[in-house]
Amino acid sequence: MSTRIENVSVALGEDYPEIRESVQRICADFPGAYWRDMDAREAYPTEFVRAMTESGYLAVLIPEEYGGAGLPIRAAGVILQECHAMGCYAAAAHAQMYTMGTVLRHGSPEQKKKYLPRIASGELRLQAFGVTEPTTGTDTTKLKTRAIRKGDHYEIHGQKVWTSRALHSDLMLLLARTRPVEECEKKTDGLSVFLVDMREAKGAGMEIRPLPAMINHNTTEIFFDGLKVPAENMIGPEHKGFRCILDGMNAERILVSHESIGDARWFIRTASKYASERIVFDRPIGRNQGVQFPIARAYAETQGADMMLRKAAALFDAGLPCGEDANVAKLLASEAAWNAAEACMQTHGGFGYAREYDVERRWRECRIQRIAPVSTNMVLAYIAEHVLGMPRSY
Repeated sequence: MSTRIENVSVALGEDYPEIRESVQRICADFPGAYWRDMDAREAYPTEFVRAMTESGYLAVLIPEEYGGAGLPIRAAGVILQECHAMGCYAAAAHAQMYTMGTVLRHGSPEQKKKYLPRIASGELRLQAFGVTEPTTGTDTTKLKTRAIRKGDHYEIHGQKVWTSRALHSDLMLLLARTRPVEECEKKTDGLSVFLVDMREAKGAGMEIRPLPAMINHNTTEIFFDGLKVPAENMIGPEHKGFRCILDGMNAERILVSHESIGDARWFIRTASKYASERIVFDRPIGRNQGVQFPIARAYAETQGADMMLRKAAALFDAGLPCGEDANVAKLLASEAAWNAAEACMQTHGGFGYAREYDVERRWRECRIQRIAPVSTNMVLAYIAEHVLGMPRSY
């Protein structure tokens, strides 16, 4: 069960108003037509990512000494939330934010000095997170990608899947097994984290293949066959990478949940406007409670999820345990967004299927949040075991 936590404050209302207004101005240059074109061509939104990079918003978590803004994860979340509330799709660039949970907390001073200034300036992109594998899925401790020490480097063999943005990234955070699981006391031992320079790796033991999907997420599968990674590129202690990667995973859950809140607000605003303007049987359809209530309920669910998310972000920024809160926030935010999407689609009726309204595209995009980066059922299993003390189910 949750323990008593003191001296952690949670802001109410529209915090970071200057950031919100600035992000809204940037996003106004990327209307629905831009994203429809990206979706139709399965293209990477290079112009949008460039604009976010040049504004400094993708470097918001990087400390000022390395060229970033040094702001809390809540500020980063607000940026992503406003992007999605404006109808943009920040998933094209959000990995650079959540990987900082691992890099900043466990990277060496030398690694930070070498990479962070160039990431902050936009010279380098850190947009790939290599964890999931085709045979193990969310059972991370059973991953089969191996990293074998050979002198001053490690040799990587294995495969990753659903590694988004790999074709548009210079660096990748990679989790691999450095000690066989049967030789470990705990199954979470024996894993290590590496920062892979993908520019050097392509064609030298690493192959990237696009993986077309229901949404334009620029996702891929990656094959490793003897890729050499310098030992100095290991982040954190050898065999203790699972603990390091958790900070990245909690950050990821918190940040993508902000995107879900932004999605929900877009759907609620869009549905409310359409319901007020659409005339059927000589009256706005929004007069009907059957139309009103699903939208109103989605609003209530979004408000509740937002408060849980603010708490998770506050705990993360305070350096306190936040696994429970990050997972609960992820569950509530993703479901609030999906219910808002369903309400918006139903409100629009047949026009919800028309691409020009952007509802069908955004409906497809928000659905993934109930599956990735962690599925709803995995969150429920975590709560049952680690919060409520029930027997482990898997």
